[in-house]
Amino acid sequence: MKKIKNSYKKSGVDISLANKLVNHISNLSKKDVKKTKKPFDAEIIGGFGSLFDISQIKIKDPVIVSCTDGVGTKIDLANKFKKFNTIGIDLVAMCVNDLIVQGAKPLFFLDYIAVGKLNLKKTKEILKGIFHGCKISNCKLIGGETAEMPGVYSKDKFDLAGFSVGIVSKKKILGKNKVSKNDIVLAIPSSGIHSNGYSLVRSILKNNRISNKLKKEIIKPTKIYSKEILDLTKRKLIHASAHITGGGLVENLLRSVPDSLTLNIDLSKIKTLKIFKWLKSKNISDEEMLKTFNCGVGFCLIVKKKNIHKIKRFFSKKYMPYEIGFISKDKSKINISNSVRW
Repeated sequence: MKKIKNSYKKSGVDISLANKLVNHISNLSKKDVKKTKKPFDAEIIGGFGSLFDISQIKIKDPVIVSCTDGVGTKIDLANKFKKFNTIGIDLVAMCVNDLIVQGAKPLFFLDYIAVGKLNLKKTKEILKGIFHGCKISNCKLIGGETAEMPGVYSKDKFDLAGFSVGIVSKKKILGKNKVSKNDIVLAIPSSGIHSNGYSLVRSILKNNRISNKLKKEIIKPTKIYSKEILDLTKRKLIHASAHITGGGLVENLLRSVPDSLTLNIDLSKIKTLKIFKWLKSKNISDEEMLKTFNCGVGFCLIVKKKNIHKIKRFFSKKYMPYEIGFISKDKSKINISNSVRW
């Protein structure tokens, strides 16, 4: 009898290992459901589709909001620093922070993990971060996909993508249509670099040795703003908002201002963080810094000036909002004044 030489496992894909991972996720989900009693059946993890019961959600004229995103080349530094338990938080944050821009309450999350070779220990650490991010966001990880792709990714490489769904009442959707002349712009501090600009960070690191303390700052997970923003939307204290990601402060804020009005920003009011001062010292222009990084501002609100004190009650000292601009009606679309004080 001819000996069979070829198999899926020999080609680099271990289905039995993947099944162990599915069981691990299912067990974590069951524990999570018991604690939170959310409308989700953890038994379906590993099924063909993921289920979420929305019948218990009492929202008038409900609108579903969906977002998808990744964490870019920050993944490469997670590999380099061997820090895998927070990159999942970044993944959830990048999706959920986009959802809440429109006032949506996060409901559930799905992940996609692609690897060259499945490493259970590493993948469990990544999932630990995803579960933690979902916990912070008060949403549920209800499914996903783990793809072992030898030849496409090298043995130690991996990539992540996330998909989140939220819900909001039609009348409570935040957006540029609610922005008015004389509204003010509030900046909410970031936790650090978040998940944008890492190709430039990695380029700088090629020629610079850094301390363990700086490594921690560079890999620090993205701040999730869902609790604070949803507390404010319940009280109708926000007209519009912006998640400050790729493109920087100005580009993202402009997406939340109607064409008929003018965005005015005073760059000298930005409270930048030490990590951005370090990056700036590596021969990067102000213009490049502002369009590549959040520079210390992770999220922005456009609100009525009279509500600023009410808004501040919902934030800790570390993430206290502060004024950086206002909305006017001028000939230009945007007015930028002064420079960032690095």
